[in-house]
Amino acid sequence: MSLCGREAYKAELTALADGDPRIICLEADLGGPSHPFAERHPGRFLNLGIAEAAAVDMAVGLASAGLRPFLSTFAAFGTWRAAESVKLGLGYQGAPVVLVCPYGGVSGGWFGPTHHSLEDLAVAQSLPGVRIAVPCGEEETRAVIRTAAADDRPCYVRLARNEPFDAPFPPAGRGEVGWVHGPAGPTCLVSVGEKPAALCAAATEQRPELSHAHLCWVDAESLATAAAELAGSARRIVVVEEHRAAGGVASTLALMLPRHEVLGVNAGPSWPSEGGGHDDVLAALGLTVAAVLDAASAHAPTVIGLAGPRAGRATPVSSKASPGALHPSTTT
Repeated sequence: MSLCGREAYKAELTALADGDPRIICLEADLGGPSHPFAERHPGRFLNLGIAEAAAVDMAVGLASAGLRPFLSTFAAFGTWRAAESVKLGLGYQGAPVVLVCPYGGVSGGWFGPTHHSLEDLAVAQSLPGVRIAVPCGEEETRAVIRTAAADDRPCYVRLARNEPFDAPFPPAGRGEVGWVHGPAGPTCLVSVGEKPAALCAAATEQRPELSHAHLCWVDAESLATAAAELAGSARRIVVVEEHRAAGGVASTLALMLPRHEVLGVNAGPSWPSEGGGHDDVLAALGLTVAAVLDAASAHAPTVIGLAGPRAGRATPVSSKASPGALHPSTTT
């Protein structure tokens, strides 16, 4: 049985620290009672408690001293509660801090809306120079941590809070497109994250003519390279992501591919008002296989609504979208 993303991060960072004395592990009180890094490298492990902004500032200071700090906290708190520190330290100063944030999307469903993170990619994407990764499964998570440790760049790594995910594809590096199915017909599904990957895989089982591409590194620099390959694979690109439309991967790709039809199947504008299991909250938001299949339809409407109070939406974000979109964010 493979490790979930959170445990894969801890295991890989602990192993890397054996050969790299620069690596420092910082936690905001979510490492659990027995953190493997703390057990093997106690002098380089700090649990800073619920003080996310101060933790980022400390990590930036350690980086300025030539160390390679990895800081882990909830995605909602790392990108919002500590937003100014992340902006000034990782963005403006370019400090090579690696911010590793589990509980991305609504993976911490039972914790409720305060712990959901459907805007974190938008925050990180707005900071030039910060690399962004959303790995799937143990192997890809380990590969991302190795890349982040080797590069002298700030990085945001978004993880979930799931059981182990058995990724049906090899790790995708920076600028790479991981092909799960295809390329084949005129429509390509693009998944970002573990649950979206599972939704797209289920969709291609029902519709084998659909392509399915997986992206791990989703900062603008990485997407610029991947976009060229995606552009040659299909005319319609359906991005499935556990995030809001604004600032998500779909909106970034739409700006890069103005001649393509880019649709986003995402969490929509609703605020989840109740907790629940991860899949339950996703279904309430409309992130379902049915929504993916509707978006992939050759005659998909501008906005796709499903039954329920929080309908899933396929939001056009390219110049190919019809002008009557409910949530227009078109490019020209």
